[in-house]
Amino acid sequence: MERFCGFGSVLVACCLMSGASVMVHTVSHSTCKSCGPRPASSIGHKCYPDCNVSKVCPNPEDVCAAVWWREAGIVTMETMCHNPARPLYSVMLKDYSSAECLLISKHVAGRNLRVCACTGDDCNKHVLLSKLSDQEELTRPFKLRKLCRFCDIEYSTCNATGVCESTCNITSICESPNEVCVGAWKRNEGISSVETVCHDVAFPFYGQYLTDNNSSTCVLKPVKGTEEEFYMCSCNADECNAKLIFNVPPLKDKRTCLPVLLVSLVPLLVVIVLLVSSFYIYRVLRQQKLKIKGMESEIFINDDDHSDSSSAKANNLNHNNELLPIQLDSLVGKGRFAEVYRAKLKQGLMSAGEAFQTVAVKIFPYEEYASWKNEWEIFSDSELRHDNILHFLTAEDRKTERQYWLITAYHERGNLQDFLSKHIVSWEELCRLGVSLVRGVAHLHSDQMVSGQPKVPIVHRDLKSSNILVKTDLTCCLCDLGLSLRLDNSLSPDELANSGQVGTARYMAPEVLESRIDLENIESFKQADVYSMALVLWEITSRCSAIGDVREYEPPFGKLREHPCVESMKDDVIRDRLRPEIPASWSQHTGIQFVSSAIEECWDHDPEARLTAHCVMERFDDITSAVILPISSEPKSSEDSGNDDK
Repeated sequence: MERFCGFGSVLVACCLMSGASVMVHTVSHSTCKSCGPRPASSIGHKCYPDCNVSKVCPNPEDVCAAVWWREAGIVTMETMCHNPARPLYSVMLKDYSSAECLLISKHVAGRNLRVCACTGDDCNKHVLLSKLSDQEELTRPFKLRKLCRFCDIEYSTCNATGVCESTCNITSICESPNEVCVGAWKRNEGISSVETVCHDVAFPFYGQYLTDNNSSTCVLKPVKGTEEEFYMCSCNADECNAKLIFNVPPLKDKRTCLPVLLVSLVPLLVVIVLLVSSFYIYRVLRQQKLKIKGMESEIFINDDDHSDSSSAKANNLNHNNELLPIQLDSLVGKGRFAEVYRAKLKQGLMSAGEAFQTVAVKIFPYEEYASWKNEWEIFSDSELRHDNILHFLTAEDRKTERQYWLITAYHERGNLQDFLSKHIVSWEELCRLGVSLVRGVAHLHSDQMVSGQPKVPIVHRDLKSSNILVKTDLTCCLCDLGLSLRLDNSLSPDELANSGQVGTARYMAPEVLESRIDLENIESFKQADVYSMALVLWEITSRCSAIGDVREYEPPFGKLREHPCVESMKDDVIRDRLRPEIPASWSQHTGIQFVSSAIEECWDHDPEARLTAHCVMERFDDITSAVILPISSEPKSSEDSGNDDK
């Protein structure tokens, strides 16, 4: 086992003025790998993070530490300096004197984490996948679930000799630790097929118990008692069923007549092989085409039909590593963590004329893995789907470009802030924009679906007009969920506190500006969202023609400060209790007066006094059910384009 013995040292010398004597004192500081969450790779029982950054620890008592977890098939590690006297992800480490970082397993906040610490320079550059029990110091390495080829039945041109390469290109993580990789080869009426799956050895496979599951290779053995040629094998290494090995001759009764058949049926065999090969190629190409079309069919983003995208594929990263055929068009938005592009998704593989569908692609650099992963995990929740939340297609790890992509619907009218700066809206349009905004927020905050099924509430935490898109039918949809938080009941106050002071200062609620949000009550996070939603409703109302003369667009709290900081907003919002102006003319229109009353209740200084999003939605429904009219189709102009998803 490799050991690390070097330590960084800081030399402190004190020269005495009265003589030549020198007193030297040495304080040792460890040097450790120190990177945020990064993808990691495993070799044997060692795991290596994608981290090349080392730093000298600030305190002499610090040791090197690492945290390891795996979600949705992605292995991730975080490395750092750590004071062993303090908990690491709520885990107190008992042993940190070893020169190797030996992971222990803990169940923290509803997920399995593995943490470790060690002593020695860069000793956390890799970790050992092991576990500690309560009574034992060290036990055997823990067993990871297998990665196996998993394609069910695929047609094959392999004969019962040599090595048969599986044509399956899908790799799956087995559901149970007891499952191994299994392969089966059949030939029935001259047609050969290969099946690759995960299977629990405690149960029979095609009526046969697997007895060779400790092998690292999949060696096929004949299954007797069947009318067709049937071989199967099992093995216990990652993707070991990608190659199926024949090392025994075919069954005896069939072997005796094989030479005669080969001599008499060579022409027929050649024809069969050609037909099977042609059929296989046709099937593979057709499946690829149907797969892409199936994904595209879930994106209804044809503006002429007023139907925007939805996503049945939103629950996983492209599982077989096949990237969608996307061509980036133009940059339409840029935020703190990513850039947003208008792009073309190719429709179909075999069409003579290239047909495209317009989508939006949010591109994160590799350094922003954590931001991409958080937004992807929020989007991938099937409970999130709603007409007033940006519809999500898929996420991709573009290794070649060292980028992470989120692919969503594209809305040509752009974000609400740009739309309001260029358009004055009627009362009917105000209702349409306002009620759709409130419905989107209410769905995020809700703890149940329309069907009554339970749902985990989500808070946006960065609601503002530039993070809301305008659809063709003049309804809103929420976007940019990178700072969103799932309000899981298992979250502790400490974990909620670690979420930090996030959002945009101009739209922050008073309690967020003052960092005094009630962490014991998850409703307090929703109340902060409602405050931000009220400011956006004020922006929409301020551009409505029903109030008479309409001023030029301006964001909440005016244009005096283009990008106000938290401290300056504290002066206005907390010390002076300022809110955007509600002119007297707003009271002259019954509907506008209703909206302004709801706005004032939503930005109340006391979070407990604010309306909920559901209550505002019910108020809007009462008044808008009689006034919302269909919006006539009008030609799109250049000023309606753009997708500034910041």
